[in-house]
Amino acid sequence: MAGGVVILSSSSNCKYLKGRQLIFPLSLASSLFFLWGFSYGLLDVLNKHFQNVLKITKLESTGLQIVYFGGGYFCFSPIAAELLKRKGYKITIITGLVLFAIGAIFFWPAAHFSNPTKGKQAFGGFIVCTFVISCGLGTLETAANSYTAVIGNPQSAAMRLQFCASWNGVASFIGPLIASKIFFSSEHATNLSNVKYVYIAIACSAVLLACIFFFSKLPEVATDDEDHTDVTDQTNGQIKPLWKQYNMIFGFIAQFCYVGAQVTIASFFINYATENADYTDSQASKLLSYALITFTISRFIGTVLSHFFQADLILLIYSTISVILTIYISVSYGRSAVIVLMSIYFFESIMFPTIFAMGTANLGRHTRRGAGILIMGVSGGAVFPPIQGAIADAHSTRISFFVPMVGFIVVLVYALFHWIKHGFKVRCVRSTVDKIIDVQPKLSYVSQPTDIINHISTWTPIPLASRTYTRENINGTIITTEYF
Repeated sequence: MAGGVVILSSSSNCKYLKGRQLIFPLSLASSLFFLWGFSYGLLDVLNKHFQNVLKITKLESTGLQIVYFGGGYFCFSPIAAELLKRKGYKITIITGLVLFAIGAIFFWPAAHFSNPTKGKQAFGGFIVCTFVISCGLGTLETAANSYTAVIGNPQSAAMRLQFCASWNGVASFIGPLIASKIFFSSEHATNLSNVKYVYIAIACSAVLLACIFFFSKLPEVATDDEDHTDVTDQTNGQIKPLWKQYNMIFGFIAQFCYVGAQVTIASFFINYATENADYTDSQASKLLSYALITFTISRFIGTVLSHFFQADLILLIYSTISVILTIYISVSYGRSAVIVLMSIYFFESIMFPTIFAMGTANLGRHTRRGAGILIMGVSGGAVFPPIQGAIADAHSTRISFFVPMVGFIVVLVYALFHWIKHGFKVRCVRSTVDKIIDVQPKLSYVSQPTDIINHISTWTPIPLASRTYTRENINGTIITTEYF
């Protein structure tokens, strides 16, 4: 948030969409957020369902999270970022949807031919399917998050990301709510027959969305690395190399730790509710769904708050509260502790889109690669769950919740660093860049507030016409005065 702006897009060197022009592309982007939110919501419930049906340990069940976040997001996001840079948003999004549909379709044979007596072998088939799905989702997130940030006014990038991510939250609570009825019902609690039908429906949805994107005229956004005007070339020459973009690197670390904390909380939510209180698996799954409703409501609230307050300040406050709540969860028992666990979802909700917007701000020609790197931070979801799973198996699920606390502490440090660096601002300060661009056609390709100063400083001042006045003093002296 350089210069007091809420969020400066990493690429503002383009003519972005305004007003009603944003409705259609943001609606399409929101549908993608909804799709991967639903998939993620099912993943957390599958974790416990596979423990019950395939008789695997908590640590072994985290293999889903490892391939989902580590395989797809960490390994495939750089490929997706390069595809995005070379082929644009539309082709990248369609590619992600195709990969997602292929992985979902293969859930059918994996579930149909699975044998509970050979649980680990059957689980391996689901691991492969989840890996393909995660490659598709990593591609979608790389494109959709970046597209949402750069499509409109750079000052409202965080707000747009919060809004689209809110639909991700809506899908996230619908997933566990459906799963609690389908996976844990009495006749299907000990088999995987319904898993295949759910994922076939998901595959059909992905194919339908791919067709919509294929036939739609999706507005592309030219970023600084695609605009070859003289001003852009000069601006790009002043941008540091990617490996010196320290804000982006710190943002990647914060994103890595946040996603690790979020995923491991969701992965062991049902275990915590059943072990630390007297809830059944079905009741705990419903509670998870209610927690995700809280998550969704908080994202809509975050959208409003980011309009009035600095995004880094909101992140600082929310991460501080999250640290306190995880400490309480780790030392407490009973239903009250489960309620506190549910409340964490309210405060973690705004972290991903806020960190993404902060981390990709002002990257210029590195915008799309930077977006891929920030999405690689999602791989934290592959690292934290196995650590927490090992602690849960060795000690207890309750004690293992110190692991997400560490992740929230890192987010807190990043938010504090960003807030201090940008002047301890509280209220959202709007820049007047757009007004200057409107009244000065020569500045139509200004990419940063500082560039305006550079342009103004290079203008040649025009000498003003002088006026000369002469008068005669009382002693006869002639006095000449020049006025400019």
